[in-house]
Amino acid sequence: MMKWASGGPMDNSTSLGMFPVEDSPLPPSQLPLLVNPWDIVLCSSGTLIACENALVVLVIWQNPALRAPMFLLIGSLALADLLAGLGLVLHFTCAYLLRSESAQLLTVGLVVASFSASVFSLLAITIDRYLSLYYALTYNSERTAAFTYTMLLLLWGLSLCLGLLPVTGVNCLDEQATCSVVRPLTKNNIAVLSISFLLLFGLMLQLYVQICKIVMRHAHQIALQHHFLAATPHYVTTRKGVSTLAIILGTFAACWMPFTVYSLIADYTYPPLYTYATLVPATYNSVINPVIYAFRNQEIQKALWLVCCGCIPTSVAHRARTPSDV
Repeated sequence: MMKWASGGPMDNSTSLGMFPVEDSPLPPSQLPLLVNPWDIVLCSSGTLIACENALVVLVIWQNPALRAPMFLLIGSLALADLLAGLGLVLHFTCAYLLRSESAQLLTVGLVVASFSASVFSLLAITIDRYLSLYYALTYNSERTAAFTYTMLLLLWGLSLCLGLLPVTGVNCLDEQATCSVVRPLTKNNIAVLSISFLLLFGLMLQLYVQICKIVMRHAHQIALQHHFLAATPHYVTTRKGVSTLAIILGTFAACWMPFTVYSLIADYTYPPLYTYATLVPATYNSVINPVIYAFRNQEIQKALWLVCCGCIPTSVAHRARTPSDV
């Protein structure tokens, strides 16, 4: 296992592509180029993430009909994941081609800000879904649009601040003992990010529990009004909607929880293999997000068919919205 630069050849912290340091009089730009296979995996993930989410951003940007608060939040999520994918690719490029630490600091800041915006956008989408059910009669008001713009402003502002920390000096380049499992982020820096994630996950879990209660209550009311039995199609689709919510939350936790917990308990002395093994699945969340939040949406499906084929299949055009689309 290659030891990556963090002040000495015995450092174990993962630097996402930092060039190796040897006891050599040669400047970094002339050191032999040794590529970590895990960095190739991250770069490949970044390329897939960028391409997939660029399609979502393009569709929402070009379609004037997709301007409701829900689509703005989906667009924010896609934009954040797009920037995260570009950040992973640029970081690989800076590490192995430019081989500049200052450039890598900028790309690390971009990756931190983008993934933070992605997680915050997921929370904003959850809040929006809860409000659309709890305030169903007044959801499509100007007040809702103003609240959505406020959420977007806050989440991107906070994400930008988090991304600027390593760029503005909150890094461990000059003090190896403060490094976290991901260089150049400090232990305190990544602890703040991890604890914030756990708090956001707890809030999302609570909101999805409330959403499930509302959906089941509405389904029960409709069943009573129409004298439905438990085995009717409406009950089945309602159960499918609740299952969809469980899949959404479970996927989010499965992708991010391993890295979050590991980064809290580990430090730069731990083997890089463990860091990569938990970090790579976290990036896969940005691959899955468009599938869950964009490509399953009926309006975005129509826009995609128009962009790709110039027509909308009848099965897509007349598909009714069900609780599973929640």
